[in-house]
Amino acid sequence: IREHVRDGDVVALEGFTHLIPFAAGHEIIRQDRRNLTLVRMTPDVIYDQLIGAGCAAKLVFSWGGNPGVGSLHRLRDAVERGWPRPLALEEYSHGAMANAYDAGAANLPFATLRTHAGSLTEVNPNYRSVTCPFTGEVLTVVPALRPDVTIIHAQKADREGNVLIQGIIGVQKEAVLAARRAIVTVEEVVDDFDGVYPNACVLPRWTVS
Repeated sequence: IREHVRDGDVVALEGFTHLIPFAAGHEIIRQDRRNLTLVRMTPDVIYDQLIGAGCAAKLVFSWGGNPGVGSLHRLRDAVERGWPRPLALEEYSHGAMANAYDAGAANLPFATLRTHAGSLTEVNPNYRSVTCPFTGEVLTVVPALRPDVTIIHAQKADREGNVLIQGIIGVQKEAVLAARRAIVTVEEVVDDFDGVYPNACVLPRWTVS
């Protein structure tokens, strides 16, 4: 974290349920990082802690809250009362953010969607439209997500640095590939990935900083 997360960075901590990178988030708080743009499809308790600790200047997200504990109180304080500091918001739909990570991973400038942005255009000017040069169809576009650093959690890494993610894969792979730098925390380091791993993904070592 000390080497790869810097004040003012765009930082994505992605992963759901058992793959939320809490330890890395707590280390960002410990190191007193400031003016971060935090990116996460579903900012929940760890982002509430980062916001409450004054680490965040902006939040890029698609849904804020936690199914288990409800509203995010520090997020609400930052938006409504500017405490502990004001927080800018950039809101997308889940589909738009997933596609924006895809575009970032492919080194493309924007993601193209067939869905209409609806009322999100009232709060996010980054929703735009383009006309397909082949069909004439008008499509919705959003800018690619290219974090300065993505942080994820996974079950295993081997001694060469390859990473095994198992369970709800989510957008971890795309978020890592879209980032300029990537950090992965794991439960254990193993000699090799032996066995059968249903619903799993292996990130090769060259994707991890």
